Amino acid sequence: MGKYDALFQPMKVGNVEVKNRFAMMPMGIHSARLVNPDGSFSDDGIRYYERIAQGGVGLIITSAITVQGRFDNSKGSHSSLDHAGPEYIEQSKKLTERIHKAGAKIFLQLSGGSGRTLPMQVAEGEPIAASDDMPNVWDPRVKHRELTREEIQFYIDSFGHGAKLAREAGFDGVEIHAIHEGYLIDQFTIAFFNRRMDEYGGNLEGRLLFPKKIVEVIKKECGEDFPVSVRFSVRSMIKDFNSGALPGEDFIEAGRDLEEGIQAAKLLEAYGYDMLNGDNGTYDSWWYPHPPVYMPEGCNLAECAEVQKHVSIPVICAGRMEKPELALDAVESGKVTGIGIARQFLADPDYCNKLKEGNADDIRPCIACHEGCLKRIFKGQDMCCALNPAVCREDAYELKAAEAKKKVMVIGGGIGGMEAARVLTIRGHEVSLYEKTDQLGGMFIAASAMIFKESDKRLIRWYERQMEKLPIDVHMNTEVTDEIIREVDPDVIFQATGSRPRTLKLPGAENDYVMSAVEALNAPEKVKGRIVIIGGGLTGIEIAYDHAKNGEDVTVIEAMDRVLNVDIAAANLLYLKEAVGYYGIKIVTGAAVSSLEDGRVTYSAGEEEKAVPADTVIVSIGYDSTSPIHVEGKEVYTIGDAGRVSNLLGAVWSAYETAMNV
Repeated sequence: MGKYDALFQPMKVGNVEVKNRFAMMPMGIHSARLVNPDGSFSDDGIRYYERIAQGGVGLIITSAITVQGRFDNSKGSHSSLDHAGPEYIEQSKKLTERIHKAGAKIFLQLSGGSGRTLPMQVAEGEPIAASDDMPNVWDPRVKHRELTREEIQFYIDSFGHGAKLAREAGFDGVEIHAIHEGYLIDQFTIAFFNRRMDEYGGNLEGRLLFPKKIVEVIKKECGEDFPVSVRFSVRSMIKDFNSGALPGEDFIEAGRDLEEGIQAAKLLEAYGYDMLNGDNGTYDSWWYPHPPVYMPEGCNLAECAEVQKHVSIPVICAGRMEKPELALDAVESGKVTGIGIARQFLADPDYCNKLKEGNADDIRPCIACHEGCLKRIFKGQDMCCALNPAVCREDAYELKAAEAKKKVMVIGGGIGGMEAARVLTIRGHEVSLYEKTDQLGGMFIAASAMIFKESDKRLIRWYERQMEKLPIDVHMNTEVTDEIIREVDPDVIFQATGSRPRTLKLPGAENDYVMSAVEALNAPEKVKGRIVIIGGGLTGIEIAYDHAKNGEDVTVIEAMDRVLNVDIAAANLLYLKEAVGYYGIKIVTGAAVSSLEDGRVTYSAGEEEKAVPADTVIVSIGYDSTSPIHVEGKEVYTIGDAGRVSNLLGAVWSAYETAMNV
């Protein structure tokens, strides 16, 4: 018996048996390279799903495909099932046949669209919603109009048509993207967003009439034996428009509370839905359905477990459920029937196979950064993964044996250096890696030090294991010199020497209570008393959040007119903005710091000079690339921060893309 055997017992969704308890959650592959105009997935899109199925997952739920193209369109995606014809069936059968060959089942997710959640900068057509005057999430100045009864019926008929196409194409079932995340149909189900006076408003049964009619038309078109799942956010977790609650916060629920979530679940089962694919949240509390690293693991499990007590159909729980022990307990204890995983399958498509085979330590962990997935989706780019550049380009980025075996020296044992060494070795090169300190991980050691970054720590351990498992000659406490290069005589050199923190040349900067962000993260015992952080970028605000959560007095001083003026995924950004207010982090913007003397930080804002008392000053104003080593007569590549200061995605991708072509 294996430790995780309970996760590999079959489960039934309607009359469909799924081989294990893992379901791949829908993720938005909407770009033209991956989805055709008729709503079918392109050959590259099919290959993406096939690769996940080959990794051992039991059920794949596809990216959402809109059932109609009349309303609620975005400029970046014109795919919808009302364009589907014979070619759709032919192309979709290629997908379903490959998934079945790999031993998995597949449901097509059908979407009603966005409503007030559609970003207006990419919107086409008239803004619509459940009720008149609903403010747009991204631009509250824009107000959405109410859908008419005739338009609602058009949607319902379109769902029936889409499901019929799915069945003909070989899908094992469909999932309705309905009562979830504050999208259009969810706006009908929540009284806070639904002010209608007709049969689609009022009490809970009226607000659920839209999804009730959807499942009825699907069962009529496809038969009672065709499974229909529903994506279901148990609680809304909102305080007001564009204001969500943080975990543990005492608040008055403006949306759907737990009691109504349970009532809705019971009604949905009675209406004919065969599975509840559960989480929490709306776009107003976006960190629940798309939990960033700041959210606790299993952040939606308690609510999904309450729902499972009141229904007999399977409940799947999604939301940072990838930690094997967490998933195992959730299923073994009967809290939920199955485990919903999304981003972890991007970071490591072989998650299920590795877990089943007893190789849990070999799973490359998702770090919940959203850099390669959610952020890119919202920019209209192909979805990918910060840690796995081969996602959605599985064939083009496949690691193939090198035509000529070379001796390669990698200088620097940070994430970029280790990724380069890993890829080069897999391709057959002879690789030696040199790290000048006694630890692998580079700047990522400090980045992972915050208490909420346990998955980052797991990633460092994963890379350390790869360095041990692969035939890589690792040299610790070794700073590379010209003499060492001459002695090794490599054919190729990878410079992955990283970056260094920028410093302030101001009076008082030499005081022992003044330190860089890296020093503060690596030696948290030195951070005490009243904390002043200079620099309101991502690192500065994350450090402020880490300390403010413990009740410490934190002030952030930023030269620009706002903090978090950085390019990060919206879910991460919105969470941190909410946390700044909730935890009482004091923010000073438009400030020029002039002195760090006498236990205070002196700055000017406009023409006025002010000071903030400080027992600890943390300087977080960015990083500069290290000076590359100059080597004559060698094939040299500079990767990661050594070439251009970026983030983890930049380090991993530059290492992978360079090493795959050497």
